[in-house]
Amino acid sequence: MPTNTPDIFDQWASAAQAHHGPLGDTPDGGAADAIHRPGVGEAASQPPQESGSTTPTALRRAVQELLKHGLLEQSAKPHLFRHIATDTARVDALLEPLDLAVRLDDQRGLAFVAIAATYQADGENEDEWTHPLVRRQRLTLEQSLLLALLRREFLQREQESGLGVPVHLSVDSLLPQLGIYLGSTGSDMQERKRLLNLLENLRGHGVVSEVDAQDSFSIRPMIVHLANPENLQALLHTLREMGRTNAAAAQGEEE
Repeated sequence: MPTNTPDIFDQWASAAQAHHGPLGDTPDGGAADAIHRPGVGEAASQPPQESGSTTPTALRRAVQELLKHGLLEQSAKPHLFRHIATDTARVDALLEPLDLAVRLDDQRGLAFVAIAATYQADGENEDEWTHPLVRRQRLTLEQSLLLALLRREFLQREQESGLGVPVHLSVDSLLPQLGIYLGSTGSDMQERKRLLNLLENLRGHGVVSEVDAQDSFSIRPMIVHLANPENLQALLHTLREMGRTNAAAAQGEEE
């Protein structure tokens, strides 16, 4: 027997009209917009759209990789490097609030993070190392010596073979050079272990690769930008003088 109670469909229609107005009053004048307007669940399932002010996903990943390691090599990750190289102005804008900037070495296929030229330290006697995001990593005398030797070797190979050519060395070829300045321990095993430890320490600075099973490694392009050439030359000069002094003293003792 019919009753005056509206059925469930009438209740839904009444609720829709109360919320959106009559179907005929939709913005485009038709009912289709009201019927197919996405609900909360549908909106959540739609992929986010990149607006003009949003950093593109590929560039965002490239900048994240750059900040993660402090450098980005074209030979290792060409796709990410290309985004940095073709949009350096935008990368600088992203790094500007951090007082950082990107430096590009196109010839060697290298991008790396540097302190922005506009950065100002808090105190007059402070330098760029006081930047809150830069950690000072002091090198020991032996590490600095090895860094200087590797940098010289890298530049010599570049002059011979051209820029961008990988530079590979063997541990055995480097041992005699290091021995000239550090002297001999009397044990080949100890000298090799010393060199391997020094290489592993420098690997954390991004200047050498890991030593492989054949006891060889590659010198990475970042070595050109890591150290001041004048300081390295002064270091080598000092070590040469120390070597001559020690040699003269040893010869005097023998006589």
